[in-house]
Amino acid sequence: MTDSAPLSPAELAEELAAEQESLDVLVRGLNAAQWAVSTPAAGWDIRDQIAHLALVDELATQAVLDPDEFARTLAKANADQHAYEATAAERGRRLAGEQTLLWWRTARTHSVTALKQADPQTWLPWFGPPMKLRSFITARLMETWSHGQDVADALGTSRVPSDRLAHIAHLGVATRGWSFVSHGQPVPETGVHVDLELPSGRRISWGTPEAADQIRGTALDFCLVVTQRRYWRDTALEAEGDAARAWLEIAQTFAGPPTVTRPGRGAPGDAARDSDARS
Repeated sequence: MTDSAPLSPAELAEELAAEQESLDVLVRGLNAAQWAVSTPAAGWDIRDQIAHLALVDELATQAVLDPDEFARTLAKANADQHAYEATAAERGRRLAGEQTLLWWRTARTHSVTALKQADPQTWLPWFGPPMKLRSFITARLMETWSHGQDVADALGTSRVPSDRLAHIAHLGVATRGWSFVSHGQPVPETGVHVDLELPSGRRISWGTPEAADQIRGTALDFCLVVTQRRYWRDTALEAEGDAARAWLEIAQTFAGPPTVTRPGRGAPGDAARDSDARS
């Protein structure tokens, strides 16, 4: 990536904390009815989104401080993924919105502290292959931002984007191969040049500028696509070449089974269309 020197893991953890705080600002002060508003993630309301982040931040702390215990947690999850997810969701649904927010504040404080103190060279176990510390923190930032986007869409508000999007965009590029592998498709040998503009106006890019396949646009649009919060043709991204367009159709920064983004996701009224899927 053509960018300044990479941040240290401790500095990256500060970026994660800033992203968490930006979402906290969005949800603090919500009333009971607002906490129950459906989001574009089928079956999840705003409280579910925050509860999920709280749980994952607890697990992140466990992965850093007690990897053996995390291995046992992972074994339970892998043995019956649906039962594990249902139990985790029910935990959050026993709480009021404000209680869920307090849970997340505690969980994220512990996780950021643990991540700052971790050995920068360590590999952390997770739901998928183990990750180096920097990649792990970046993934946590990506997930926080992505679920925050679902909350913003549910509330019908727009967030002011920050240059923290550079971290998510980098992850989006790094997971290009994974996107194809997870869908059972061969990874194209064709290179793709990605050129993006950050909110500050600074540009970041990957790949060879002379490549036939190109993706151009804002970092915000690119991050919305690779985290599957928007269908790429619903954004202003420009894509040239079959390899570039094929990537954007299935781009997926997160682990788990392959999924794709439906057209119109995140548009006004999208959460309401999904509200009847709430379990």
